[in-house]
Amino acid sequence: MTKIDFEQFLAATEDTETAAYAQDLHDYMLKNGCKPTFEEKKTGLLGSYKFNKKSVINVLLKKKGLVVRIYGENIGTYSDFLNRLTEEMVQSVKGAGICKRLVSNTCSPKCAGYDFTIDGEHFQKCRYNCFEFLVTKQSGSCIRTFVENEMTARMEANV
Repeated sequence: MTKIDFEQFLAATEDTETAAYAQDLHDYMLKNGCKPTFEEKKTGLLGSYKFNKKSVINVLLKKKGLVVRIYGENIGTYSDFLNRLTEEMVQSVKGAGICKRLVSNTCSPKCAGYDFTIDGEHFQKCRYNCFEFLVTKQSGSCIRTFVENEMTARMEANV
């Protein structure tokens, strides 16, 4: 793994829309007190944004495009929002791995997945890939709102 900076991350984006989205999200996270780090991995570039030393989101630049992984630790405080995810985002959640700790108590005791419902369907998913979404024209604004909901909940909990 090689440390890089945001400008190097941004320079690697394939198109101006993706770059603009990444820049906007980066600015939002900085404005709200997050500390970013960027590095080059075997699978692509990774950016991580932490608030109070805990990951809020990761941004991954892969061959298929920009992917945002949201650590939705506070989804209980904005669970109604989950019913407004785009269809492609819901399909992504459905395809994510189950949380082995919640389902069969076989994962690390430190690990805690997410237990939630979307449109009445119950999910118990792993925190590391549950809310991992490819940024598209359809999903971009919804991903941003998701990030804003999580940041708001974390900042309110921090007061």
